[in-house]
Amino acid sequence: MEKTNDIIRGFDKAGYILNEELATILFLSQELGKPLLLEGNPGVGKTTVAKSLAAYRDTKLIRLQCYEGLDVSSAIYEWNYQKQLLNIKMHENDENTGVVAKEIFSMEYLLQRPILQSITNEDGPVVLLIDEVDRADEEFEAYLLEILSDFQVSIPEIGTVKARHIPLVILTSNRTRELSDALKRRCLYHWLDYPDQEAEVKIILKRLPELKENLAKQVVNVVHELRQMKLNKVPGIAESLDWAKTLLVMNYERLNGESISKTIGVLLKNAEDIRKVDGEVLNFLEEIAH
Repeated sequence: MEKTNDIIRGFDKAGYILNEELATILFLSQELGKPLLLEGNPGVGKTTVAKSLAAYRDTKLIRLQCYEGLDVSSAIYEWNYQKQLLNIKMHENDENTGVVAKEIFSMEYLLQRPILQSITNEDGPVVLLIDEVDRADEEFEAYLLEILSDFQVSIPEIGTVKARHIPLVILTSNRTRELSDALKRRCLYHWLDYPDQEAEVKIILKRLPELKENLAKQVVNVVHELRQMKLNKVPGIAESLDWAKTLLVMNYERLNGESISKTIGVLLKNAEDIRKVDGEVLNFLEEIAH
């Protein structure tokens, strides 16, 4: 399909290798004006999809990092109390206090957080990344429903602020908890998995063109083997890239027991996981590399 091919080529220019399935769901998300929910294990590149989409569309990326306890003041807006108080102080001797009171509850006195920024942007649609939405409280999802349904925000002192341009919304989730059905109904869905070995080699060579292809293949062989082990923190694509770059910087031309053991801390970020790689496993990984 030509339009999905355009997206694949556009992402390629942005440094992201996109498959047909993800390109199709991104196309549909844009055409239907619906948010896209990306789920998958940590480290598969969900956040990078949003960054690459912004680069492909040549638009701004606005990111809302979710966490437990996230509320309206951090996600949508809060009043600039210092500026309001300063205005009141400046006009404390004025007779027409009603005008001042009305003035300080206007858009000028709002601190716009990511969601409000995304719908008030004047220069066209932005990419709004709602990252790790599963880390936010369930109550926060209720705040998202109005926005994802009608792309508007209700501010009691001002009224309803409607989107000037509908943002391109991507939500990511690591599935630490199940999201509500109401939120899922607002979105298109795609499960993003680790790339296969061939695709991951292409990703590494795309980012590190000076790396020899044989070494990139050895890196991917070892990483994919480690992903089959019961580790506390499975290495993601970012760790693969960091490891490949480390080997390049240290002028290693191939993987062996020495190069793996000396640089394993770039790939594995847990002491227990590193201990698992000692001894026989390290020898096995050396064989796998080739």
